[in-house]
Amino acid sequence: MTQTHDEQQTAGAAAASVAMFTIDCADPAPLLDFYSRFLGLTIAYQDENVGMLTGPNGPAIGFGKVDNFTAPSWPDDNSDKQFHLDLKVDDVDVAAKKAVELGATLPDHQPGETWRVLLDPAGHPFCLTVWKM
Repeated sequence: MTQTHDEQQTAGAAAASVAMFTIDCADPAPLLDFYSRFLGLTIAYQDENVGMLTGPNGPAIGFGKVDNFTAPSWPDDNSDKQFHLDLKVDDVDVAAKKAVELGATLPDHQPGETWRVLLDPAGHPFCLTVWKM
């Protein structure tokens, strides 16, 4: 028996949606400043332990202070990276230059031609690419 579109929607309905993606760090302030300026997001909340960025599209991004935080390595030889953000840009070179001006660093190791890996002020890797999906 085939399901109607409404039955398929109900059967496959998501049980949850992403409200916020939270990134561990030693100090939320530099990351709030960097990502708010680079992504054009608003600092919705900030104290010495946590901060949250919001904008018109997508989930919020949070930053939480973690005692004894150690930045991940890049390149990630020991799988310590755990996550990274893929950021859609119109021009990889222009966006990379802006990110560096705002406090990111451009590591020597770059894994390919269509992506640019940078490190945010806390050392988290993130990628810039022209997203064609």
